[in-house]
Amino acid sequence: MSIDSTEDLFVSGLKHAYYTEQQLVDALDELEQTSSSEELKSGFAEHREETKTHVDRIEQVFDQLDADAEAEEDPVVEGMIQAHEEFMDQDPSEQAIDRFNIAAGQKSEHYEIATYGNLIPMADQLGMDDAADLLEETLREEQDELDTLSEKGEQFDYGELEASN
Repeated sequence: MSIDSTEDLFVSGLKHAYYTEQQLVDALDELEQTSSSEELKSGFAEHREETKTHVDRIEQVFDQLDADAEAEEDPVVEGMIQAHEEFMDQDPSEQAIDRFNIAAGQKSEHYEIATYGNLIPMADQLGMDDAADLLEETLREEQDELDTLSEKGEQFDYGELEASN
């Protein structure tokens, strides 16, 4: 597909966002399973359910475009998943895993925020007010999740991490 218009760029971005959200449903399950903190496990489980809603919203936007929902692989997402796998291969401590998972979550939220922050003005420019509203709702939820993860990162007890070495 050649990208010759704002609509083409919007659809391309939407395909990447769709892929990202689909991959994150599985990745959040992995983060939940590998975390030792019950608070983190619960937070990742809750965000996984919210992410399923994000997938549904993107499908609604595809419907508004009268297009099939189609995912396009995103190398950034693949890199984040690979980084987590490589980290886990190093046999880290439970505390190190928890802190790494917080950081991994923050990275993905920043990426999603940038993605939605770019899609929303394109939807507005294309006169797709309903799509822009759906994407804006997702953006707010991603920002809230980033705030939650950032707070967990700031409260992380690095003394426990040092003690485990």
